[in-house]
Amino acid sequence: MTSSQSGSTDSPLNASSTGRPAGVPGNPSTLIGIVVSILLLTVVVLFTAQSPLSFFNLPGLLIVLTGTLAATMISYPMREIRRVMALVGSVFRREPDFIREDIDELVALAREWMHGDARAVERALETTRNPFLRTGISLVIDNVREEEILDLLRWRITRLRARELAEAQIFRTMATYAPAFGMLGTLVGLINMLEVIQNGDLAVIGPRMGVALLSTFYGILLGNLLFKPIAVKLERRTEERLIAMNMVLEGVSMISRRRLPSFIEATLNSFISEAHDELGERPLPRNTESPGSGAS
Repeated sequence: MTSSQSGSTDSPLNASSTGRPAGVPGNPSTLIGIVVSILLLTVVVLFTAQSPLSFFNLPGLLIVLTGTLAATMISYPMREIRRVMALVGSVFRREPDFIREDIDELVALAREWMHGDARAVERALETTRNPFLRTGISLVIDNVREEEILDLLRWRITRLRARELAEAQIFRTMATYAPAFGMLGTLVGLINMLEVIQNGDLAVIGPRMGVALLSTFYGILLGNLLFKPIAVKLERRTEERLIAMNMVLEGVSMISRRRLPSFIEATLNSFISEAHDELGERPLPRNTESPGSGAS
């Protein structure tokens, strides 16, 4: 295996760096949350106001939106903001799960490596969809020391974690800014209202009060029903990716130590089951066959 083959996988670890589709349509929890939110707002607007237009105030909405976007642009470089905005669509997609496929591939590669057939391993790596896995096995074939392989893979895991948590933090920051600018709109509306009261023009008190109250409404709504849920969803996605990458790291480590394929399969199944249990998810189903039934 040449060094160019191994180094070709060191592309940035973003949504597509695992060599997989970014997601498939239809994230049920997100869609259900959107529907419930729309129903809630509809009930609030229709049953608590004489006119639905009472909950629409363009100046207050512009204060919250433009203020939040401006503060975010001041806080972060433009390249990070553009990259993060492109991730909003991933919230509405269900991330495909290739963990079982990765385990099967690691076990198959372990069998070939136990036979000493490096050529077969190289051919199998050409069709591997996971570049993280490909990098680790390529280094094993190149007889790189296990400690050095693990250091490289852990560094890539750390880099992905730092990058994706920073992306989620941008939305958390926006969730903080939105209510603050809602309060700013409230202060602007109150100041204008006091001015018209002083001038005796009572006809415009209502619109001024609308700016004051609805600005806070918009800020709380956007912060807690849009920006913060997006941040939590991105953090959750990062946790799932880290589990998958750590599973691959353990598999590469055991292949480097020439552990039996049956032992590797059993260990990885246990690793993923415990990790999914910690996340509150259903454990990964294990094969009904004995782990050692296909080992050679």
